Amino acid sequence: MALEWEQVNVDAADAVALGRWWAKALGWVVLNDSADEFEIRPAPDRLPGLIFGPVPEGKTVKNRLHLDFRPDDQEAEVARLLALGARHADVGQSGEEPWVTLADPEGNEFCVLGPRRT
Repeated sequence: MALEWEQVNVDAADAVALGRWWAKALGWVVLNDSADEFEIRPAPDRLPGLIFGPVPEGKTVKNRLHLDFRPDDQEAEVARLLALGARHADVGQSGEEPWVTLADPEGNEFCVLGPRRT
């Protein structure tokens, strides 16, 4: 048996707005712009993708999953994401980590990693 990673589903208060923000942040294309299922991918025929959908009724707990990204230039990428509307997130880091923790416009945390150790 083989599995192919298709996508990550993200709960959103405003699936369209959050999906558009991530499409801009990642430079990805929009495949479906429905309010019930806003899908983006690196390219139309490339996986995995991200699907943004409405938060299920009554859900109030924090998601236990976040995304990590490794850019060519961490400082420039953090500045670009902050300019798009991300904000710094305090998740208890000590300040010496090689990554920067940010939150998207709806508060979903993600990390911008430093250079890969060789």
